[in-house]
Amino acid sequence: WIGGMKFTAYEAKGLESVVSTSPLLSWGYQVFSLQGFSNLLGVVEIVFAMLIAARPLAPLASAVGSFGAIGMFLITLSFFFSASGVWAKDYGFPVLGGTGQFLVKDLLLLGAAVWTAGESLRAARR
Repeated sequence: WIGGMKFTAYEAKGLESVVSTSPLLSWGYQVFSLQGFSNLLGVVEIVFAMLIAARPLAPLASAVGSFGAIGMFLITLSFFFSASGVWAKDYGFPVLGGTGQFLVKDLLLLGAAVWTAGESLRAARR
């Protein structure tokens, strides 16, 4: 669902404020259009999800997807340091603003990706 949303104009526009200020991803707007870069991110997210879901049949592929997701979530969590609106105006840390609320889900998803990486590697050894 999250990856699929990247193909909508609504999500592409919503990403612009956090991606354009990121030292790790802002280059994407020099190479792709706003929608094109969002589409690329959507493809990457969906591919990682499909690889993770392949664990019963291909645990090593699942581990690759999990490690890709770990990298992706570390990058998106770096937006906490580069994007505006992470902390609520007039309150600051630790009160999350709208952007922070949007990003905090990636902390949980990072934990899930670490878990699936370990589980996939364990299954591959069997």
